[in-house]
Amino acid sequence: MARRTLPILQECIRRSTASPSDPSPVLGLFGLRFEPKRSVTYMPRPGDGAPRPVTLLPGDGIGPLVTGAVEQVMEAMHAPVYFERYEIRGDMTKVPQEVIDSIRKNKVCLKGGLATPVGGGVSSLNVQLRKELDLYASLVNCFNLPGLPTRHENVDIVVIRENTEGEYAGLEHEVVPGVVESLKVITKFCSERIAKYAFEYAYLNNRKTVTAVHKANIMKLADGLFLESCREVATKYPGIKYNEIIVDNCCMQLVSKPEQFDVMVTPNLYGNLVANTAAGIAGGTGVMPGGNVGADHAIFEQGASAGNVGNEKLVEQKMANPVALLLSSAMMLRHLQFPSFADRLETAVKRVISDSKYRTKDLGGESTTQEVINAVIAVLD
Repeated sequence: MARRTLPILQECIRRSTASPSDPSPVLGLFGLRFEPKRSVTYMPRPGDGAPRPVTLLPGDGIGPLVTGAVEQVMEAMHAPVYFERYEIRGDMTKVPQEVIDSIRKNKVCLKGGLATPVGGGVSSLNVQLRKELDLYASLVNCFNLPGLPTRHENVDIVVIRENTEGEYAGLEHEVVPGVVESLKVITKFCSERIAKYAFEYAYLNNRKTVTAVHKANIMKLADGLFLESCREVATKYPGIKYNEIIVDNCCMQLVSKPEQFDVMVTPNLYGNLVANTAAGIAGGTGVMPGGNVGADHAIFEQGASAGNVGNEKLVEQKMANPVALLLSSAMMLRHLQFPSFADRLETAVKRVISDSKYRTKDLGGESTTQEVINAVIAVLD
């Protein structure tokens, strides 16, 4: 036995002392270097490589620019997806039925921003889509991108927001002239399922802490029910630390020490405020990916506020930042179980940001949308 193992040990020692230019593989044994060329992370089932249809909604303002950018990159990667395009606008009174049918059929949608008129009687198409498809969980990942300077470092926050009730229930009426009543609806069912989603996300992604954001010191019944649901779910995940924080203190802590947060679970309105605050801290809304998911369907879009949707100057100059939607598209590719394509896209985007040569105006550069896209395509592996 010793005679047979001696040559193996000699070869291990030879490779451990070889120069870095030595093309021989290096074994990961007894502390020796291990430099794999490729890791096996996903074994597809037969047929998993078949192209998948995705409903595409370019939306308003910069939406067609950034969704067009995604189409170009997907084509350059030869990604196994194809798009079914539908034109809808934020000022429509309702989402056309053919759009709903397409998303129900395809299960997945990529969406540009839809502008929502302020005031008046037109309801938000974004909210309509979430309710019609029961997309009860909104997920926004706010993190520092290498090479993009920000006030705070080590920020990596996932904001998971309940998407179907709360202040967004849309239950408003005028009691008497000059007096309007707006109802905030919180249910145990919706609170439990968003808490379960947040803890399940943390468990599956090796996250350590879930923080529930609330205002139960004032809204004792509504936010109290939300907290009660979160506490019950937390007991089923003993390996994940559970915290609670009042929403106003949360905002102060976010802008002073954001690195303390990991996964945050919130009711509807608070989640919108927290996600946009965290996005601004980590680099801006133009680089933060996100999506909305339910039991059967998912819509991927720019993660934080699409307040730049109606920026006509960006549209005219063709300088909209496509990074957020590109990273959301990487999330979509993982959702579709195409992890290698997602990794290639995400790596290329991060490389362009890190190189700092091609950046749109919101990131301190002067590049157009197309110049950023060309740069991403050029560095695709």
